[in-house]
Amino acid sequence: MSKSPSLRLDRLLANLGYGSRREIGLLAKAGLIVLDGAPLRDADQRIAVTPDLSGRMVVDGEPLDPPPGLALMLHKPLGVTCSHKEAGPLVYGLLPERWRRRDPALSTIGRLDKETSGLLLLTDDGALLHKVISPKSNVAKRYRVALDRPLKGDEGMVLGSGAMLLDGEDKPLLPVEMEVEDETHVVVTLHEGRYHQVRRMFAALGNHVTALHRDRIGGLTLPDDLDAGAYRILTEADLRAVLDAPSVA
Repeated sequence: MSKSPSLRLDRLLANLGYGSRREIGLLAKAGLIVLDGAPLRDADQRIAVTPDLSGRMVVDGEPLDPPPGLALMLHKPLGVTCSHKEAGPLVYGLLPERWRRRDPALSTIGRLDKETSGLLLLTDDGALLHKVISPKSNVAKRYRVALDRPLKGDEGMVLGSGAMLLDGEDKPLLPVEMEVEDETHVVVTLHEGRYHQVRRMFAALGNHVTALHRDRIGGLTLPDDLDAGAYRILTEADLRAVLDAPSVA
């Protein structure tokens, strides 16, 4: 059994965004940091960073934020971005302000563009991030697509062929699974994540995407009760669902 890492109390809480080390020291002296029911008044003391620490420590009357290793699902609404390269408010603004000061920082696992809504994962665990986005993991993503014009009828065959080339690229797309809901609404499952892939695929087919929503990553489906703009901490079962599902066709 591996030993839990330990950190000085002031560094632990500073890394979680609670303030500077000096500010943490003041909280400690005031008796506002409590572990297992006992105040911690020495900000220099080392604390074992165990998985259950959030349930044992209270800071200024509130349970401690989750320590590093945090992973979230967020229902991304339209109009917010995952990158400073796009104009508009960032998805990080939907999270508690303190979480935006965490070190290591939270990052999105992949991206959704400003005009795409749906399931977005975030984590401060670099190994998890790279595992999910690695082609070796074959984590599929499912999107619900609204189209400007009716389907012609051959789109599913072309997308599933594994031979489709996008404009400006010389490597064919991996086969895409497509389910038709009606003449202007489809569900597609991708096994790779190229830039604006869904929009570019349908543009190449002579159509235009008018709405795009991601509702599943691996075997993890966006919960019906998670409203746009809301987030939820992922459980171990959620993470297994993301990584263990070979396909979401």
